Amino acid sequence: MTRSNVTAVGGGTSVPRIPWHRSLLVRLLLTSVAIAVLSVSATAWLAVQLTTRAIQEERGQVLSDDSDILRRLSGYAATHAEWDGVATTVRALSRTLDRRVALTTSGGRLIADSAAPGTALPVRASATVDPLRTDTYTEPGAQLAGIDPRAVGPFRLSSAEREKVSKLAQRRAECAERFGKGGATREMPSGRTVVVADDDPGSVLAQCTDAPGDAPMPTERRALAALAQLMTDCLPNDWKQLVQADPEMREIFGSDIVPGMSGRAIGNGDPQVQNCIDTARRTQLDPYVAPSAILYLGDRDQQPSGLDLSSANKTKIIGVSGLVLAVTITLTALVAVRLVRPLRALTAAARQPSELHARVAVTTKDETGFLAAAFNDLTARRERTEAQRKAMVSDIAHELRTPLTNIRGWLEVTRDGLLDPDPDLIASLHDEALQLQHIIDDLRDLAAGDAGTLRLHREPLATDELIGQVATAHRSRAEAAGVQLRADAEPGLWIDADPVRMRQVLGNLVSNALRHTPARGTVTLSARQTADEAVLTVRDTGDGIAPEDLPHLFDRFWRAEKSRSRRTGGSGLGLSIVRQFVEAHDGTVTVDSTPGSGTAFTVRLPRVPEPEGPTG
Repeated sequence: MTRSNVTAVGGGTSVPRIPWHRSLLVRLLLTSVAIAVLSVSATAWLAVQLTTRAIQEERGQVLSDDSDILRRLSGYAATHAEWDGVATTVRALSRTLDRRVALTTSGGRLIADSAAPGTALPVRASATVDPLRTDTYTEPGAQLAGIDPRAVGPFRLSSAEREKVSKLAQRRAECAERFGKGGATREMPSGRTVVVADDDPGSVLAQCTDAPGDAPMPTERRALAALAQLMTDCLPNDWKQLVQADPEMREIFGSDIVPGMSGRAIGNGDPQVQNCIDTARRTQLDPYVAPSAILYLGDRDQQPSGLDLSSANKTKIIGVSGLVLAVTITLTALVAVRLVRPLRALTAAARQPSELHARVAVTTKDETGFLAAAFNDLTARRERTEAQRKAMVSDIAHELRTPLTNIRGWLEVTRDGLLDPDPDLIASLHDEALQLQHIIDDLRDLAAGDAGTLRLHREPLATDELIGQVATAHRSRAEAAGVQLRADAEPGLWIDADPVRMRQVLGNLVSNALRHTPARGTVTLSARQTADEAVLTVRDTGDGIAPEDLPHLFDRFWRAEKSRSRRTGGSGLGLSIVRQFVEAHDGTVTVDSTPGSGTAFTVRLPRVPEPEGPTG
């Protein structure tokens, strides 16, 4: 027998340094930093996008509100000669649009304000309200140099004239309807009703036009005559002669001055004529409209919006983002250090020499704590395995030493001529050799089972035949010991097993039972079936086993009798072989014992259907 040399690693061996890019701590930190940067960047980008969109939408709404306010106030100025009653309109606009609205004269005198008295005006004015120079009626939101169409002044028709013009316009609309072009009437600010055709209005309405319905009303004639008088000083000579020759100015003004009238465009595009007409119209309408006013718009409570992306706010965003990043890195570092500390302790403990069986303190209840507990459990099992290995080596040496010593002693006595080799001596030596062979065979079977090379020759096996064979093989020994051996098996119960190995399993259990059952005792072999299992039981009426010995019953070379006398114990491997063979058949073996009442070993194996053909 050779002895192998084992070199142990000393406790002074240092743990190798791990490159920083492979360190778990560094990788956790880098991962957390990347996640934090991405999350902060994404959040900031989203916030900027949403804020920008909100600002754009708010600006669009504000512009729309501003245009509506300016249109409403321009319409009031176009229909009123003074601003005296505008306060009601200003307050209504402020409540509807949730904006502060204030009007002052060109000189700065307050006309109306929706804010509380004494509230300072906004820093800058929003617009000038002048219906004679700003058109916000036909084009809402635009700032055009024109005259508000609602400023009609002396062109406003009387009630009788309105009714007459309305009837004529209705008649023209019915005519347009007959031509299949459709038609609708609309009353203009002056009170004149005009016809609007759906398609090709020029040709259709020309066929439906009658001269009386297209001529200006007396009110309009007087206003046109006054307008012509105002233009005589600024028109060119050829136009001035035309105006003097046509008192109604039908061919000059047309529908540009009085909607619904036919005629040429004013001035035929001549800028001098157009400027003259515009100046005369403003002069004529000026007494009928309110004076020019300055419009101030703002929030009702005058609070700043707070949505400006100024340098200060950008600095705040950067500072908050940096703070979030720093907190994330700090928390990640703390978690990573707490995670790595037990891992390093586990590494250091694992590198200790095997004979030290080092353990790690369990400080947490997370995954690392479970890992430390599992490592400690593994260490405890290694200690037990090491102790069992040492005990097994000692037991093997003891079991082999006794028969070898006997054989050697008798052979030396015979060699020295002190004893003749009679049949009794040879029989004794043969028994000792058989005992050695039995131990070696048991060890070989256990080694094959541990290595996974145990070969099983399975076949359908009837349990009643198996029970009968084992009982027959041990009946003579039972009779010699004065023990009654019984066999009780249900017929028709089959298992898929190796017959030789299963006879060895039950034989070991019966031999063990006979060894521990006194004379006039009973050993019973039985077989019964459950839903999907075959249950084989070996029960005796012996002394039983102490409860503290039950957990060690299937350990190798373990005997309840500490004297290790072969009178009451075999090799100490029989029950270990039983468990090895049963587990190889996908079964289980359990023991139930009561001191003074006997012991029962139960083997459970998967049952199979009864084969149809003959078995061999």
